[in-house]
This record gives sequence, structure tokens and C-alpha cells, in this order.
Amino acid sequence: MNIALTGFMGTGKTAVGRLLAKRLAWQFVDVDFEIEKLVGIKIPDIFANKGEPYFRNAETKAIKLVSVLDKAVIATGGGAVLRDENVKALETTGQIICLRASAETIYERVKTDTNRPLLQVPDPKKKIEEMLSSRARAYSHCAFAVDTDKKTVETIVEEIITRARAL
Repeated sequence: MNIALTGFMGTGKTAVGRLLAKRLAWQFVDVDFEIEKLVGIKIPDIFANKGEPYFRNAETKAIKLVSVLDKAVIATGGGAVLRDENVKALETTGQIICLRASAETIYERVKTDTNRPLLQVPDPKKKIEEMLSSRARAYSHCAFAVDTDKKTVETIVEEIITRARAL
């Protein structure tokens, strides 16, 4: 059994995933880190030098590798659930939980982070709103969603544990 965390960038997948794994005494796996290990370069460099399609293919390979683990909390990239094969791989061994936040909260959390290739545009807040809208359907297929606006990481983890046990 695994728990895969998905959701848009800046919703807290890594921070929540680390604490959730610690609380469950499970392994924590960051798919972005696994992609960097597979490709041998950092995510922004993958986007800049090889493009998003190459990144998405590497992401699928990484997800297939980590989805076979047991007792792992897996933090995926925000676009991972856009590919059905990623969703199927993650669901075979666990639940996918979506972390959500408002566009304003996401913008405030990521506005100074230059390691977000998809937001290196003239109007990043507008881009966030557009991407949230285009990904809403993919995120809606998760086992459940947890809003992260104005919540501590500890509160979010408690909510996930409570709700996951009820499934």
C-alpha cells in the first residue's frame, strides 16, 4: 500500500509527503528527484534543454519505478496525473490524494522560485489560473482532495491519515 500525493505546484506535496511518511514510518519518494537521477540533470535544465515532452516521458518512467514500492509516500509532479498510465501505475499499489490550494495561495508560495519552468512567463499568476483550470478534471479523479490554504503541514497530514483510514 502506498499513498501518492498529487496536485498543482506549491500545494505542499513535498513538505506534506515528508511528514506523512515520517508519521506512518514509511519511505518518502519525490518523483522529481527520481527524474533527476534518471536523466542526470535538474528539472529546469530538462525543460530548457530537452523540453516538456521529454520531461513527461522521464516522469512516466520514474513513476513506474516507484509505484511498485510498498509503504511509500510518493510526491508526484503536478502534471503527473495528466497521463492515464501514471494514474494506473500509482493506483495499482495505493491511493492518489490531491492537495489543493487557491491560485492566489499558489502564486504567493512560488512567486520567487525560479526553479518552476512552467511559470517563467510574463504573467505567472494568470498561467497558474489557466493551468489549474485545465488540470481540474485530472485532479478530480483522486481518492480525495485536501485543501492546503491556511493550514499547517501537521493539520494536513492529520486530515490525510484520518480520511485515508476511512477508505
